Amino acid sequence: MRRFITLFVLLIFLPLSVLGVEPNEILDDPQLEQRARDISQNIRCMVCQNENIDDSAAELARDFRILIREMLVEGNTDQQIYDYIEDRYGEFALLQPRFSPKNWILYLSGPILIILCLVLIYRRYRNSKFEELPANDLTPEEKQKIEELISK
Repeated sequence: MRRFITLFVLLIFLPLSVLGVEPNEILDDPQLEQRARDISQNIRCMVCQNENIDDSAAELARDFRILIREMLVEGNTDQQIYDYIEDRYGEFALLQPRFSPKNWILYLSGPILIILCLVLIYRRYRNSKFEELPANDLTPEEKQKIEELISK
């Protein structure tokens, strides 16, 4: 049974290992290759949409990876590469949009919603009035009956 599970897991995840950077794309310089990988992690695959180009097997992602490596070999900085891709394909090509006035709603909506929910919860509990239960003062007869029941 254990072998079957292992085989099943391998068959499911094996195709994932063939995705992404192909051996003929890898640069000889390890520092440039690492920079290319870091940049590729932040660029959206336009075909897959929610996957970075480093993990995508799409042809367009391959073209992006090659373009990034060519630009790095030419001596471009990371920021120049990001700017080039953004100018050419729009800000959607970046997996993490820049913090700019037009994107403030993206970055601030989460904290604003959390604060709003906390305020609403606070107001709800502050305004609700809990009725205090009347004190259960027992009469001497009731206390004696309880003592009798407990002692049995």
